[in-house]
Amino acid sequence: MNRTEITYRYERLRAVASGVIETAVTTFLLLIAVQWFEFGATAKALVAAAAALGFMLGPVVVSRVAELGWTTAQAAARLTLGAAGCYVLLAAVENRWLYIAGVIVAMTLATAVIPLVTQIYTENYPAKKRGKLFSRAAMIRISSAAGFGLLAGWILTNNNGTEKLASYPAWLLLVFAGAFVMAAFCFSRCPAKPLTGAKGTHPFRSLRFVKEDKLFRHILICWMLFGIGNLMLFPLRVEYLANADAYADKYTLTFEPTPARIALILVFIPNVVKLVCSPFWGGLFDRMNFFVLRVVLNFFFAASLVVFFNSETMVGLCIAAALFGIANSGGEVAWSLWVTKFAPAKHVADYMSVHVFFNGIRVFLAPFLGFWLLGFVSAASLSLFSAGIIIASSLALLSDYPSGEKAKRGAALTEEISD
Repeated sequence: MNRTEITYRYERLRAVASGVIETAVTTFLLLIAVQWFEFGATAKALVAAAAALGFMLGPVVVSRVAELGWTTAQAAARLTLGAAGCYVLLAAVENRWLYIAGVIVAMTLATAVIPLVTQIYTENYPAKKRGKLFSRAAMIRISSAAGFGLLAGWILTNNNGTEKLASYPAWLLLVFAGAFVMAAFCFSRCPAKPLTGAKGTHPFRSLRFVKEDKLFRHILICWMLFGIGNLMLFPLRVEYLANADAYADKYTLTFEPTPARIALILVFIPNVVKLVCSPFWGGLFDRMNFFVLRVVLNFFFAASLVVFFNSETMVGLCIAAALFGIANSGGEVAWSLWVTKFAPAKHVADYMSVHVFFNGIRVFLAPFLGFWLLGFVSAASLSLFSAGIIIASSLALLSDYPSGEKAKRGAALTEEISD
């Protein structure tokens, strides 16, 4: 088999594990924080922002991996095994402060691999097929997330008999550990090369591309704004459902929010919709002007937030979940692969590390901002504010439409920047 076939084979296998891990990030880690440990706003925001440090360390990871001479696959496998170890520790020891620290370390290691994985895609997937191959693997991950999320929610509900967690779900944390071990194995089997374009005098050297590449800089600014608008409400979805009693003066759910129903709304429905839509968005990514695609996706994100936080019924929340699934299915493709359209081939990992660095800033700040604002305004009002930020910053991207037309042709738009 050639490099593309081998990578695609193990990416499909890794997708099963990634789907399980995704449910931890989107729902279950915060559900444990809210219902078992009953954390306050700051601690819940820390859990929600756990991945931020890994994003911000992207340039450091890329630089260090280059210095060590590791291949991108070797580095990704080792970091992922470290995350697995953290979850084993969390399952073995029930402690509220260890839980926060363990989640932060585990998610830091997990997200630190993202620039490395993007480099693997660039080396092993042809440009014209990249979105298609990514989306096919994503369909497996989405199916895994939907199935496991619903199963785990059902088990938690049946074991408890109430809408609250009645015991510490150590078994669930062990399942997450096993998923990380499986992902590490898949990384270790992928063909990969050592990074050659990332060595420098300091680990944040890649940030120079923000200054030198005007188009890259403008995209990052717009992405920061609409990203904050989306991410400050993302963890509040769990809070809105799992801790509804604390906001009884502002809204009243018309159903009992058991773990199974929370998983249905936050995991199963969005992922089923993503399963249907991912091939469609993957094909559009390969053919469509990137900036038009991103704006369309952001309108769906904004609509999902407004509908979700203005609904008190299962029907309304399920509609919002479907809208989020539509947006997220395309958003994942765009988020993961957009730098491959605009970065010089040997600097893809550098560009991606910068992208995830700024993503880390908003992932860290946005949950704290969301929980803080929730103390002053209703979730419904906050959703309208967020939607306004998302739409305004998205429209600003359309000024780069001509550059998006050039990038459609499959070649990196930016000229090589000398080392």
